[in-house]
Amino acid sequence: MLHVNGGEGEMSYANNSLLSTSGLEQRKVLSSTWLIAKEAISKFCHQSNFPTTTFTMAELGCSCGPNALLIASNLVERVEEIRKRLQKNALEYQILLNDLHGNDFNAIFRYLPSFLEELKTKIGAHDSDFGPCFFNGVPGSFYFRLFPTNSVHFFHSTYTLHWLSRVPEGIENKNKGKIFISSTSPKSVVEAYYKQFQMDFSMFLKCRAEELVIDGHMILTMLGRTSEEPWSKECTSFWEFLSLALNTMVAEVINY
Repeated sequence: MLHVNGGEGEMSYANNSLLSTSGLEQRKVLSSTWLIAKEAISKFCHQSNFPTTTFTMAELGCSCGPNALLIASNLVERVEEIRKRLQKNALEYQILLNDLHGNDFNAIFRYLPSFLEELKTKIGAHDSDFGPCFFNGVPGSFYFRLFPTNSVHFFHSTYTLHWLSRVPEGIENKNKGKIFISSTSPKSVVEAYYKQFQMDFSMFLKCRAEELVIDGHMILTMLGRTSEEPWSKECTSFWEFLSLALNTMVAEVINY
């Protein structure tokens, strides 16, 4: 499976991804969905099964840019607000960061000291009333089981589920020069992508259902379109640029 470039160098994902470097798009998305996440956390924390010792959250497809810990910060802040209002004992927080095996988890871990200090300042916490935070890197595909049964209170994932687990079967010679559904793709290619997504997403939901605690919550932000056409520019423009770049690289190797 492919993964982004790790580290913090000139060619790293953290310094070259529009979503990570400027944070404009992803932070805009996180901001627009935060009200939903905030409501979900509030609903869970006011139920009778409010955790007494540990609150476990998982970020699926965390990558290795500076935004990887952004939602965790917001979630902890919200849970702490509710905990204090309900006069509950201090919680321990377990933050599970998942991505593919090749992801540079060390790049995220380097942010942790400053992240924790900023978080404590943000929520006005002192060591006496703020429980420890435990961070775990969990390598693996989220199309398989990642965590123990009934162990996670809250799942979050943004812009990850459009990545399929594999190339759909039977399209190798039917969609040449493309890495996505385009206006030139035959109907069989469109159906193959649909079938693969259906299988992947069903498996994703099955795995998460087994891992969530009773009444746990999950927030997923996914790419979509308003047009019925599967090759709509709303969701294929990026893939056109990526496909062009890959074809150019292949041509350079062939002509080398």
